[in-house]
Amino acid sequence: MTEFGRSLPRSVYDEGCIAAHALDMLGDRWAILVIRELMLGAKRFQMIRAGLPGISASVLTQRLEGLMAGGILRRTVLPDPAGVQLYELTELGRGTRPVIDALCRFGARLPGHDPTKFISPTALMLSMAAMVDRKAGKEMSFRAGFDIGRETFRGALVKGRWVPERGAPEGDAIFAGTANALAPVIYGARKVADWAGSGAVTITGDLSGAQRFVDLFRLT
Repeated sequence: MTEFGRSLPRSVYDEGCIAAHALDMLGDRWAILVIRELMLGAKRFQMIRAGLPGISASVLTQRLEGLMAGGILRRTVLPDPAGVQLYELTELGRGTRPVIDALCRFGARLPGHDPTKFISPTALMLSMAAMVDRKAGKEMSFRAGFDIGRETFRGALVKGRWVPERGAPEGDAIFAGTANALAPVIYGARKVADWAGSGAVTITGDLSGAQRFVDLFRLT
């Protein structure tokens, strides 16, 4: 049993290997993506599901219960009058961040990636953090905000790393649009100035700085 009063799932692999032990917790379908959606902050059930449109409510409930049982995340309730139930990662859960970063970098090397399929706002922010050119990023100071529908983010280059957080979209440049519309702005070859007037996205602020910023990100 655990502090949550639930039994841990039975081992799938029945091995003493620590990698197999980790996969017993993280290897279930959707589990690592549920963790991804919480990596930048707590969310309500429906907000998690919005970032995972292929998951059913029942499967999401099962994954949340299992991850709580394993100490990966916890459930909290905001004080009245809100009384909203939230899910957030524990310190142990936040420790999966290098795993997600590594999966992003490895996935970028695999053939068959289809960027036209759904991308969640959090997934875009985390992919940028994984794929930034850290050497070139150390030469630049820049803050960017992202208004992505129901979710907003801001972030900064810190010693070559892209460090995003949830919050009001503030910065030297503000990017607005869906995650799928913004992904080719960040990773494509088209110039920022061309995107700014395209209608698919809105980019305001320092456009020359925004160009140098997006030049730091490549999927290849």
